[in-house]
Amino acid sequence: MKFLCPSHELAQDSSRGFDLDGRKLFAVRREGRVYFYINRCPHRGVPLEWQPDRFLDPSASMIQCATHGALFLIENGECVAGPCAGQSLTPLPGREDAQGLWVQL
Repeated sequence: MKFLCPSHELAQDSSRGFDLDGRKLFAVRREGRVYFYINRCPHRGVPLEWQPDRFLDPSASMIQCATHGALFLIENGECVAGPCAGQSLTPLPGREDAQGLWVQL
């Protein structure tokens, strides 16, 4: 497991991008849980964020691709709207403990 950041650096209903060992990934905190994904849209293979650390739609209820507006469920990465509907983001195993957020690459 690789350390990402202290827990307080990922607020509730927010997202944050990371570049770890040359791989782009991001984390989203929702309802007390943290979800980890590779930062790559399954449609075009491009990074998802429209600004640094901005992976969520305006309501902070879904992950949104900045390129084509595809919407993904935070809980499992499934695309539910847009050109990659039916495809999914690539999840990464991770955990949160007293030190902070950890991810397995």
